Amino acid sequence: MTQQHERGNAIQPVVAGALASVVGFASSFTVVLAGLAAVGASPAEATSGLLALCLAQGVLAILLSLRHRMPVVIAWSTPGAALLVATGAPEGGFPAAVGAFMLAGLLILAAGLWRPFGRRVASIPPSLANAMLAGVLLELCLAPMRAVGAMPALALPIVLAWALAWRFARLYAVPVAVLVTVGMILLATPLPEGALAQGLPALLPVTPHLTAGAAIGIALPLFLVTMASQNVPGLAVLHANGYNPAPGPIFTVTGLVSALIAPFGAQSVNLAAITAALCAGRDAHPDPARRWIAAVVGGLCYILLGLGAGFAVAFIAASPPLLIQAVAGLALLGSLAGALTSALANERERLPAALTFATTASGLSIFGIGAAFWGLIGGGALLLLDRAWRRA
Repeated sequence: MTQQHERGNAIQPVVAGALASVVGFASSFTVVLAGLAAVGASPAEATSGLLALCLAQGVLAILLSLRHRMPVVIAWSTPGAALLVATGAPEGGFPAAVGAFMLAGLLILAAGLWRPFGRRVASIPPSLANAMLAGVLLELCLAPMRAVGAMPALALPIVLAWALAWRFARLYAVPVAVLVTVGMILLATPLPEGALAQGLPALLPVTPHLTAGAAIGIALPLFLVTMASQNVPGLAVLHANGYNPAPGPIFTVTGLVSALIAPFGAQSVNLAAITAALCAGRDAHPDPARRWIAAVVGGLCYILLGLGAGFAVAFIAASPPLLIQAVAGLALLGSLAGALTSALANERERLPAALTFATTASGLSIFGIGAAFWGLIGGGALLLLDRAWRRA
């Protein structure tokens, strides 16, 4: 009986790690591809970006988990991908976006290496950071209902499947929606010839070209969103499960790798939050000292999933764009709810947060700089004005 129990425990982290990677990939790869396409990536460049992200987060999860002997799960920034959808193509096209990806990675690297800079980033009021995130997510989260209005026969079954799965098995709600979407697209849209025979994807280098507009409108908001909505919650998940890694080295490594993979069309990689809970909790293994195995297995699975990036992009390219945005919106509804709750929790900062949210969601663009930056500036200015008035 004891041997069977031990054998079951040995299987636990393997199952948990595989589940975490499959759920993480299926829940948000559509958001990543939509974001890359929005900033000007061709299908081949989007394939390269998705492959680079999968390889980077797989290798990093394996190395960091082995190094620290704790479940350090790495993921792409789903809210960051949503930011790209909201921002659109910058002046200079995809090379300018790639330059912004590289700069965002270097900013994460700087936050890890230079503690004063990291403290400055941490001092940004959470209410404003979350309001900016909520404004970024809003447009995509409206897509499911827009899809229902535009193509009810295709979109309504997806939304209903998501809702039923959310009611009975919340962890699988988005993967179920993705599977139903695949079925609806296969029924309504023929796949391009040869899509099922896609070979191994290839990394396609893009020469970065950084512009002022892309630096301020993409790199800075991407950095802030990644830190506020991924790295900080990711650390909180680890702390809640009894792990206390030094954040500086992790930010340094993920920032450096993000900068290195950017020329292949990839946005930032960072600590995972939701899927990290699958690997760091008791369900992964009763013994906290053995849960790192789950993160290693998850990393291996991400590498394997990355090899299917070519088929994923070909399938998405054959699909109605609004339908893909609808699935992405369903995947982000929970993030939107969490961001709005946090943004409006502090009564004194509620109006500045509302201004940040409204400005970001408006799509305002001045001097080629996107709305996320102006939302943070507007809300921050109103908050500083209020604090100055209270001190006077």
